[in-house]
Amino acid sequence: MGVDKLFSIFVAAICVVMLIRLALGDARRARLDRAAIMAWGRVRRQALLIWHWRRKRRSAAQAKQAAQEVINRVRHRVEKEGNVLTPEAFKEKEPRKPH
Repeated sequence: MGVDKLFSIFVAAICVVMLIRLALGDARRARLDRAAIMAWGRVRRQALLIWHWRRKRRSAAQAKQAAQEVINRVRHRVEKEGNVLTPEAFKEKEPRKPH
């Protein structure tokens, strides 16, 4: 089934729904319109929830990976003497001159 057949079936279905809508009275037409708007809202809300859930899961995974990288980087550059952590950056290479 090609794209042109799918498109023609979609257009025919819309035409049938619009024809039925014209045949209905005012109260039933309003109820049908309200039901269609509510169905569209539910579909849209579900799509947005899925979209944001995927984005949040991906960003949470990236944040977890970045935190693990930082933890590993800090662990390997730090020497521990008892309870005191002494990173390489804090060690003085040359004695400082008093001013």
